[in-house]
Amino acid sequence: MTPHEITILTHLLLLFQDLLPLTLSLLQPPHNPPMHVPTLVPHTPTPLTRSRFSAEAQLDFTTHCNYSCFHRGEQEEPREQLMDKLAFETLYADGFRTLTTVEVEDDDDDALHPTHLPPWTRVKHRRMKRQIYGADGRFNIQGDNFLLDYPFSTAVRISTGCTGVLVSQQHVLTAAHCVHDGKDYVHGARKLRVGFLIPPSINGTKTGLIPNKKPLVRWVRVKRTRVPKGWIQGPQEVSMDFDYALLELRWPHRRPFMRLWVAPSSDNLAGNRIHFSGFDSDRPGELVYRFCPVEEESSDLIYQHCDARPGASGSGVYGRVWDNTLERWERKVIGIFSGHQWLEIDGENRDYNVAVRITPLKFAQICYWLHGNRLDCTPD
Repeated sequence: MTPHEITILTHLLLLFQDLLPLTLSLLQPPHNPPMHVPTLVPHTPTPLTRSRFSAEAQLDFTTHCNYSCFHRGEQEEPREQLMDKLAFETLYADGFRTLTTVEVEDDDDDALHPTHLPPWTRVKHRRMKRQIYGADGRFNIQGDNFLLDYPFSTAVRISTGCTGVLVSQQHVLTAAHCVHDGKDYVHGARKLRVGFLIPPSINGTKTGLIPNKKPLVRWVRVKRTRVPKGWIQGPQEVSMDFDYALLELRWPHRRPFMRLWVAPSSDNLAGNRIHFSGFDSDRPGELVYRFCPVEEESSDLIYQHCDARPGASGSGVYGRVWDNTLERWERKVIGIFSGHQWLEIDGENRDYNVAVRITPLKFAQICYWLHGNRLDCTPD
């Protein structure tokens, strides 16, 4: 069998595995109640000193969490602490920084706190290889028809060694730890760039002449970066809940992007599955796709065993969410792949890869970053 035939069969299998749970879910689409998103009101930005860009990028991000840490989000947090975490820094290309504090206007107190999820389900745990669970379930995305096809075309590289996802014509969502270590911005954030894959046939190479030729990358400079204060100078087990950042490009791109959505319970995802594509460090130059079921979820995190390696951090985690208006399943970004976490529950360590879930408040914050107008920040 030729390499081309193997590639075709691999992607047919990928498509079949992806569509089977979706087909089953379509038999009984969920009825999602209207989504309520609070209104974020920003204050006038305060100038800060210029960044020193002294931090080292930490692509292999690992945290530890115990029972109280896991259930922290179920407890009502004082409003002042919540507002402090939703404040955000803005970094400009010349190193200038500002801090913007915020208020939330909402009469519904439930909207200020994450929806309570089903309690932790006891599972039989066995120690697994870190970040790769059993047989490697990742797929390399190759060929023009796949690299330029939605949703794979929404994945971009970050020059610090991470991945990002296109969420507007000029914005990329990624992990905060890709640009900031919690105390300062990383060296590479000084001249931060976003890379768009250019398939071989478009960059002038005939794919039939050079088999397995890897795509080139077109780099675009970032003019503005925003990071939530909940990530900055917080304990790692707390700040992981805020491990996301938004990059604004100097120029708009012309590729399709994936829209944001408030993460529903995994029961309301087609097939109970999440998906993401990234640039894993053990497969240089390749875009790698994977999908897997949600294992557990807290108010701020999605726990899963999707195979991943450093470099995949910042990938847009998406699921198929039922759109009541369109009456169909739509792919939406519902989280950002962060890294790896050890959970200690009742003296037992449990090993997971983790994504930050987009809550109503995080949706309101990121949406304001995208539009600069709080009035536009409602779900699609």
